[in-house]
Amino acid sequence: MPILTASKPFEYSPEIERIVSQIAEMLKGTYQLSHRTVAILVLQYDKDANDWVKQSENEEVYDSITKLVIQAEKELKEPIGYRIALERQAVSSALAGEFLRQDIRHYNRFLQFTGRLCMHPIWGIPILFVVLYFGLYKFVGVFAGGLVVDYINSVVFGNHINPFVTHWTNAIIPYEPIRQLLVGEYGIWTFGVTYAFALVLPIVGFFFLVFALLEDSGYLPRLALLVDRLFKQIGLNGRAVIPIVLGFGCDTTATIVTRILETKRERIIATFLLSLVIPCSAQLGVILALLADHQSALWVWGLILTGVFLLAGFLAGRLTPGKAPGFYMEIPPMRMPSFSNVMIKTISRLQWYFMEVLPIFIYASILIWVGQLTHLFDLAIRCIKPIVQAMGLPAEASTAFLFGFFRRDYGAAGLYSLHGAHQLNGNQLLIAAVVLTLFLPCIAQFIIIQRERGLRMALGVACFTAFFAISVGIILNQIILRLGMHL
Repeated sequence: MPILTASKPFEYSPEIERIVSQIAEMLKGTYQLSHRTVAILVLQYDKDANDWVKQSENEEVYDSITKLVIQAEKELKEPIGYRIALERQAVSSALAGEFLRQDIRHYNRFLQFTGRLCMHPIWGIPILFVVLYFGLYKFVGVFAGGLVVDYINSVVFGNHINPFVTHWTNAIIPYEPIRQLLVGEYGIWTFGVTYAFALVLPIVGFFFLVFALLEDSGYLPRLALLVDRLFKQIGLNGRAVIPIVLGFGCDTTATIVTRILETKRERIIATFLLSLVIPCSAQLGVILALLADHQSALWVWGLILTGVFLLAGFLAGRLTPGKAPGFYMEIPPMRMPSFSNVMIKTISRLQWYFMEVLPIFIYASILIWVGQLTHLFDLAIRCIKPIVQAMGLPAEASTAFLFGFFRRDYGAAGLYSLHGAHQLNGNQLLIAAVVLTLFLPCIAQFIIIQRERGLRMALGVACFTAFFAISVGIILNQIILRLGMHL
């Protein structure tokens, strides 16, 4: 066990201290941290510390330190970062045991037992399916996306708010183009604001509520342990479940969170999978609502996405150079979610989401209005129509796909309107849902990838996802036709 000393917070085991001392002695540059601290960070593959050493030392010293770290890891036969974390945890536990007392009367044996089941390689799987079925499908898809959205969209906005706003706008504003901008078919109010509040708000709100419940209960770290073995097959480990699960809330945020992954290789693979196959909360909710009346289509959609996730991850894991690091994670106790915590998290996420999404909905309405005035919008739709029809979809779906280029959930909301007008059958709903899910999530995602991974990867991901999504849509349509399926 590491030893506490007066001059240092503590000392690691002799083999770690020997490597730390060797690296610290090789460092000659000036750093804001001590040479010992920089050496420990370098041993843990800290990106910033690595950059400091690369900038402050000559090439020969930098190469020697890199070789020393690799050689040390071979001698220890385990990731040094993992070894350092274990030794720190031992010191923390010893300190906590000396000064704190644990009152076992407050332990809920049932919750602790449930927590162990959630991590069990066999029993954890049915628990995961129960969470997905009741938490996402029944609560978010059927209840929020069906009953709640129908009431707010049809009754509140359809019968009361929109007729009132349209009447007074037409009465006050004499200019037809301005009226079209505000309350036309794709107007700021009748399209952008209505989509944001009547369609997206209920679905996203209920999704964030479920997510906060899972987060506050301590289930998510257990899910990370459960899927660790599976994730290792796709070049990641259980830690990556955090950005992947966050991607079901917002892919843009999840891409930023990939910084917690230890290596560049993991960050590239996770960013690629988030962009290709993980639907964000708004899109997921709308798609669940779209397919709620076609359960067979929903199952096929889930199977296709799972297959694409595993295949794309497997190939990315094999083709991306580098090796997967070890995985360790502290597991908090399982507990009943706190009502105040859940509400604070849900409301803060909703606030953040609307600050991002509402302006984009409004900008898109303005862009469409300009496109309609200049006829560029009609030209773009005519260009998309042959592709959409090759996927077996009606020409009217071209508008929804054009919206999907701005945001996938924006396009999904357009499909929801077509679904409400009974212009899409089960087969077409499945194809449209699969294709939109495989597109790059939104313009914000492109910008974040460019900032985090570089312009080349951002352009590569955007081009690949567009080509892949359209190809899958055309192939899926041919398979459905040849098999004579009716979903």
